[in-house]
Amino acid sequence: MISWRKHYRQTLIAIGLLLSTSASIYGQDGDPKNGEKLFKANCTACHALDKQLVGPALKGVVARLETEQGLGKDWLHKWIKNNKELRASGDKYANEVFEKFNKTEMLVFPNLTDKDIDDILAYTTNPPAPEPAKTDAKDAANAGSANATPQSTTTTNVVIISLLAIAGLLVWILVKLRQLVKLGQSEDLAGLNETRVKSFSEIYEKYHYIGKGLIAILALLAAYGVWNWIMWIGVYKGYKPEQPIYFSHKIHAGEQKIDCQLCHSSAKYGKVSEIPSMNVCMNCHRTISEYNAEHYMEPGKDKAFYDGEIQKIYAATGWDSEKQQYTGKTQPVEWTRIHNMPDFVYFNHAQHVVAGEQAIINSFNKKNPNNKIDVVCKACHGKIDTMNVVQMANDFTMGWCIECHRTTEVDMNNGYNKEYFKNLHDKLKKQYPKDGGKITVDAIGGLECGKCHY
Repeated sequence: MISWRKHYRQTLIAIGLLLSTSASIYGQDGDPKNGEKLFKANCTACHALDKQLVGPALKGVVARLETEQGLGKDWLHKWIKNNKELRASGDKYANEVFEKFNKTEMLVFPNLTDKDIDDILAYTTNPPAPEPAKTDAKDAANAGSANATPQSTTTTNVVIISLLAIAGLLVWILVKLRQLVKLGQSEDLAGLNETRVKSFSEIYEKYHYIGKGLIAILALLAAYGVWNWIMWIGVYKGYKPEQPIYFSHKIHAGEQKIDCQLCHSSAKYGKVSEIPSMNVCMNCHRTISEYNAEHYMEPGKDKAFYDGEIQKIYAATGWDSEKQQYTGKTQPVEWTRIHNMPDFVYFNHAQHVVAGEQAIINSFNKKNPNNKIDVVCKACHGKIDTMNVVQMANDFTMGWCIECHRTTEVDMNNGYNKEYFKNLHDKLKKQYPKDGGKITVDAIGGLECGKCHY
């Protein structure tokens, strides 16, 4: 009886040691699922599990650190909470890591508790399996196409039957024409042939008034057509060319809520709204090397497509994502221009984006109560945050600009206008009494030729 108890106790001790060893090896003294949330919220800007970004790949970091450096989780806790303090203490490995990664200083996370860090390390040791993807629009489309096979067959049959019917009709018409030809050759129509008009001149002589009227109408229509064609030269509303690198404004400005002026900064401070430098793209895509927004993908495009476009950015800037450094070998990107003012037209973006911002927004929303805008850029360029491929949203003709100047009310209460037009307020209100003395852009020189043509 005593020996049995002794054997039982030894068995329990062995099981306990085995479990504790497993927990030590796999880092399961934390919650991997919660660790995944914390990792994505705090770490993904610089780290990935399976590849180096700004910092090293973190999958299996606990076991790797223990094997290669003989350091445990307590070191990782100190490093994550305040790596700067750890380096300042003279820790050899902490300073080696700092030197190895180009002296890029890692953020400190004093807000993370010991449990939070344990959860993150548990996630890096044994990431939970991804949940099965929900059926998306693409799968539904594939299912729809599979179910559509019988319908497609039916459509094909209908087309074949229709073609056969048309062929039969043509044969019947040919037969009837042949009969008419034979009838025309008979003696019964000899008398009728003598009374027929033999030439076009006889027809014109008989119906010359109708002919002249038709010619006049055709001449007017031709003149209108030529005039209309001339007036629409250079108007390319709806133009949306393919670009060398696919860039979706819907993803960046719509889904991610990135401000227009973060990329097009000169629109606020200069005449021209320039195409952003590729370095602006790299501000984000240095750490975003793959497309993970699987909740939104344009129909017909998959993750591999978006990842490939990001690689084009790296090729253009000469960025080596493996070594996390620039190679110096760049490739200029030849963007296709969409909006291009003629050389004889002066247009200043800053004047509209800054000075006229609120006036333009108010005027647009007043004229379009069911299609309001919140950013001044949309008044001219359309709702860019809904466009996957940017297109020219308006005519951009002189008449279009003039109409805007005639209907956009100037804000005479802002600091600049209130001071600049101080002595003109009363005069303008008397000169332009419409709508209770409201002053529009045309009243302050918005229709003067020299304002736009110089």
